Amino acid sequence: MDKRRWLVLLVVFVARTSMGFQFQSVASLSPFIMNELDIAFATLGTLIGLFMLPGVAVSLPSGALSRRFADKTIAVWGLLGMVAGGAILGISTGLNDAILGRLISGAGAVLLNVVLTKMVVDRFSDRQQIFAMSLLVTSWPFGIGLALSVEPLIAEAATWQIAMWVTSAFCAISLILMWMFYHDLPKPETHAKSGIAGSKISRREMYLVSLVGLIWMLFNVGYIFVVSFTPIFLSETGASPAEAGIVTSLATWTLIASVPLGGYMASKLGDDKVWMFGGFIMMAAAMIALPYTSTIVAVLVIGIAAGPPAGAIMAAAGSVLRPSNRGLGMGIFYTWYYIGMAALPFAGGLVRDLTGKPEGIFLFGGFIMGSCALVLVLFRYELQRQPAYPNGD
Repeated sequence: MDKRRWLVLLVVFVARTSMGFQFQSVASLSPFIMNELDIAFATLGTLIGLFMLPGVAVSLPSGALSRRFADKTIAVWGLLGMVAGGAILGISTGLNDAILGRLISGAGAVLLNVVLTKMVVDRFSDRQQIFAMSLLVTSWPFGIGLALSVEPLIAEAATWQIAMWVTSAFCAISLILMWMFYHDLPKPETHAKSGIAGSKISRREMYLVSLVGLIWMLFNVGYIFVVSFTPIFLSETGASPAEAGIVTSLATWTLIASVPLGGYMASKLGDDKVWMFGGFIMMAAAMIALPYTSTIVAVLVIGIAAGPPAGAIMAAAGSVLRPSNRGLGMGIFYTWYYIGMAALPFAGGLVRDLTGKPEGIFLFGGFIMGSCALVLVLFRYELQRQPAYPNGD
């Protein structure tokens, strides 16, 4: 086992935090962007989802790239794309410029995201992996919470374009840390005569990791609905952009504490899948109730309930893949994630435009979160029926 694995985890944490910080920038700055670019909610949802759109085509090839190139090389190229995309957004004056910058940032984030997960899976095993993955997962909401708290203040003091430049600078810092402190492990032996792209990944592995990828996609889409559309909902009810961002960020700051704690509990106390199921149901209920009750209470419940499932989902993906197939398998996993994250924010924004009321989008989000529980039941049944690779590796 790698003796420097905790340093690696720290470097990966910072890199993934910068990714969350950049992803959330459009939603955090939505009152400014909607006003200046004169766009509707559906277009806002599209702009949010564009960060994820490249993943539909790139995540699977990027997983296969891990067989040919060092993880560090892939991560560095990914961070370079995020730096460039953020810079383009920082000089944008219209929707077309914003779209271009968002797509370039998203393409870089895809390369980075797939390989970051592999970096952690390769260095941690068994129950320790659930805890490590919980810490890794925490980096995403940490970046989102930081964006919600900081970016509107920057935009109010300067412009929203300057706030975008700050996201680019954060990615540049992550790039420097990755270059200085990360080291690659020796690659495991691969098998060139079978399966996909020279691997021996089985159909069973692909099926099971796809189920986990579907759970991860629905889980994240539901959560992103909250942090993406709650700020503009609160702004419409009279809150300033900064106030709306701070209130919404409670869902992420709570999540930062609940994910590692929930990961520890799921790894030590009972069946981790039972913890996952309960978290999904609580989040669905809080999302549905959000427009009708205290927003602060609802986002706090969502942040707490999201803790136990997060790391357990990621660990489940690694558990159904042989070590030699983890790069490609995580590419499959993230393909599902990016499909939903690219398409469903537009659908949520469209629901908001068509209904003219905030209730519609949060009801839709609650349905999506509840669907996580249904897919989890199917995944658990399939695991009990037959393991991913019964012949071992």
